[in-house]
Amino acid sequence: MAIAALELLYVLGSLVALRLAWQVLEWGWLSPRRLGRALRAEGLRGTAYRFPAGDAKDEERLLAAARAKPMPSLSHAISARVGPLVHNAIHEHGKISVVWIGPTPKVILSDPKLVREVLSKSSKFGDFQKPKLPSHFIKLIAQGLTVHEGEKWAIHRKIIRSAFLVEKLKEMLPAFTACTGELMGRWEESMGCDGAREIDVWPEMQDLTGDAISRAAFGSSLIEGRRIFRIQAEQIKIANEMTNLYIPGYTYLPTKPNRRIKANAREVEALLRGIITKRETAMKNGHADDSDLLGKLMQSNVEEAHGGGGSSKPMMTMEDIIGELKLFYFAGMETTSALLAWTLIVLSMHPEWQDRAREEVLEVFGKNEPNINGTNSLKVVTMVLYEVLRLYPPIIDLERQTWKEMELGGVRYPPGVTLLLPILAIHHDPDLWGEDVDQFRPERFADGISKASRDTPAFFPFGWGPRICVGQNFALLEAKVALAMLLQRFSFGLSPSYTHAPFSVSTVQPEHGAQIVVKKI
Repeated sequence: MAIAALELLYVLGSLVALRLAWQVLEWGWLSPRRLGRALRAEGLRGTAYRFPAGDAKDEERLLAAARAKPMPSLSHAISARVGPLVHNAIHEHGKISVVWIGPTPKVILSDPKLVREVLSKSSKFGDFQKPKLPSHFIKLIAQGLTVHEGEKWAIHRKIIRSAFLVEKLKEMLPAFTACTGELMGRWEESMGCDGAREIDVWPEMQDLTGDAISRAAFGSSLIEGRRIFRIQAEQIKIANEMTNLYIPGYTYLPTKPNRRIKANAREVEALLRGIITKRETAMKNGHADDSDLLGKLMQSNVEEAHGGGGSSKPMMTMEDIIGELKLFYFAGMETTSALLAWTLIVLSMHPEWQDRAREEVLEVFGKNEPNINGTNSLKVVTMVLYEVLRLYPPIIDLERQTWKEMELGGVRYPPGVTLLLPILAIHHDPDLWGEDVDQFRPERFADGISKASRDTPAFFPFGWGPRICVGQNFALLEAKVALAMLLQRFSFGLSPSYTHAPFSVSTVQPEHGAQIVVKKI
């Protein structure tokens, strides 16, 4: 009897081992081979799959080589340094080409028409979906609008969009002016008798936007908000250093980064849960506060439930709101800080545009704090910000995945293919922007985005289509207010210690800082 039981256990163990071996074989060898053959049959060119990492090791090598030395001049031609694998693939195999990250083929689509089609269909029709990272890992970092699909995405989008309407952004303006005013006060106090000082503005802009988000999102709970900002900044740093996410089960391993991410997530969720519980209690007692983003989100959530004709139960749970607030930090703090840092760097390189932007700001506001109407009328400042977003887009690419066979641009894609939309490469394509593509020319946007490029539009710093960044107006308003106030009070010039070395982490950042000579005017 005992021998029979052991034999049965042995057989079952063997079957489990065989099943596991087959799954590994299917994941790492058979499926990539099938996908590679299907793409080649459609006439697509690119690299060949190499077990198990594909081109991941080459990408690491190319990035290491690019980062080993700064750019030879103050050039805006950053594609080869920031995204070398995609840059090389486009030049060697064409604007539609294939690379491999792990066992997944990534088809580079650098045709703006195809990019618009993919992004337009991503949620409206569900034809192209976001690649799936492990759900528990996403929840730990920032589970929110950007990872939801279908009806849940539509509900969250509607509620969150209502919190970012222009009239509600107007109420957040004091948070932006207060944070920028505090920053300028610190700078002035640290300056010598000549009214000038060299400042690394990159960490300064990170602190500015983190503080602004904390104040705009949580208002009276500013201390907790600042703590959340610090933790989420660490989460971004850890996640960016994890290069093996394509390996199944990797995020479950008890590695030091995984343990740290889990501990940080627990602390953030506890802080957010406490803040939200206080607000819920206040709302029940008739003391609703919708002067900050959290208040607006909770109020819109309740209003949407009452307006739906059904139950008055809020459409978003506490877990949903926690996920959206974590994402707000994750998506907002480094994108706007990167935009502001690169804007100050570029205006230091091009003082004629710095002068033009300052003249406009002084003409509209004088020395007074910016207001919403005046901010919306800043044409030169807007052109400058758009051109910086073109040359240094915060996010260098977007990805969508086929879950069924799809036809796009005359090519049939099997399920399981990732479509890589190379925003940086498109923004630096001379066929779209002209031979002066790598020059800083804000006048491209004098007549708006629709007329700035040959194939219009080819400008995707905030994405496109139904899933275009819901916080883009928040980010641009914050950037305009901060830039206007800084131009009112200071002039900027590159320091001799500045090293031009853009690189992509979660966003395109100045690798060695942004050392600028700031002078009071």
